[in-house]
Amino acid sequence: MLSQAIKNFPKQFSFEPIIENKEGLKSASKFVVAGMGGSNHATDVLKAWKPELDIIVHRDYGLPIANDLKNRFVIACSYSGNTEETIDSFNTAVKNNLSVAVIAKGGKLIDLAKKHIAPYIVLPDTGIQPRSAIGFMFMALLKIMGDEADLKEASRMVEILQPVSTKIPGRELANKLKGYAPVIYASSRNYAVANNWKVKFTENTKIPAFMNIFPELNHHEMNGFDAAKSTRELTAPFHFIFLRDDEDNPRVIKRMAILQKMYTDRELPVEVINLTGQSRLEKIFSSLLLADWTSLALAEIYGIDPEPTPMVEEFKKLIA
Repeated sequence: MLSQAIKNFPKQFSFEPIIENKEGLKSASKFVVAGMGGSNHATDVLKAWKPELDIIVHRDYGLPIANDLKNRFVIACSYSGNTEETIDSFNTAVKNNLSVAVIAKGGKLIDLAKKHIAPYIVLPDTGIQPRSAIGFMFMALLKIMGDEADLKEASRMVEILQPVSTKIPGRELANKLKGYAPVIYASSRNYAVANNWKVKFTENTKIPAFMNIFPELNHHEMNGFDAAKSTRELTAPFHFIFLRDDEDNPRVIKRMAILQKMYTDRELPVEVINLTGQSRLEKIFSSLLLADWTSLALAEIYGIDPEPTPMVEEFKKLIA
């Protein structure tokens, strides 16, 4: 199922979102996007693609504390439509008379949008996991924000992205990662890409994975891997993945190269992955497709079912 979802991923950009209760949609230039887990990954990618957009990404109950909150348009995103924290964000927006819209495939959030005559978009229910529906969510966000030009540009990913081309490289990387916990490093502008890589390992492969960004990690984290004989065994389980982007700040690229050598000199395994593509958006999504194949291949190596997230479901039952 996940393999097919990866192959079909470009088709998500052919999704033409329809806004219901459109009469309640107000033009805005400032946004709060509330969502948890995979339901908010698209927002991170959107900010990475268009950093000039004024978006507060909210991952919590309620709404963020902001002096201009009343001037922001709130978008509640939940693939299932039943995410507890996101429902609370929607209700908080309604309670405070804020403009709010919903993006979901169904569930309580769509019911609440109908009840309060709030604008909403219903996502296609194709049976995939929220983390695999980033394309659908991405297109819906652009539609709700009224960004028709970028919506048109994003739709080109249908023809541009080639998922099969990253399948073999993904399996090759998975073989190198066997027995290790991946640590993904990227520039601050590629935070969303590194974080998505991490999540694909934790959710698809069910293994510990970590991420950090340059140049911040040069001021603390790397010190933890300058192992002495007495702490060497603590650094042994990690394999580093550096996501390199030619468009990064030249100083960041230099930092990556230097740290790669320092880690290698300390016998720490490092794999450098270059972000490739003709556009920023192609680079981002092509890298995420490679992460998909890598995490899937690694799950197969470990005999893990990549689809379900049993610990998440167990937690939901315990907290209900």
